[in-house]
Amino acid sequence: MPAYITLCHWTQKGIENVKDSPARLELAKKVFKAAGGKLTAFYMTIGRYDFVTISEFPDDEAAAKALLALASSGNIRSETLKAFPEADYRKVISSLP
Repeated sequence: MPAYITLCHWTQKGIENVKDSPARLELAKKVFKAAGGKLTAFYMTIGRYDFVTISEFPDDEAAAKALLALASSGNIRSETLKAFPEADYRKVISSLP
């Protein structure tokens, strides 16, 4: 299944209610599962982003639906990167002319 790395910021609303964040994380896991995906890792971070997630979804459309559903709550802003595991990276590089 394709992997996605999501870099997240809490919005003003999200940080004002940061104590609710663990419950929102559990909801995110359910939203991802309902979209056919899985949240495989969550890291709170210090620096440019407040937290980072790693997830898997069957395709880009499923990922977009789940991530948009979460963002519509108004608690986060995010940037998602499609991730290529090492085997796929090697396949892409070896196919270059």
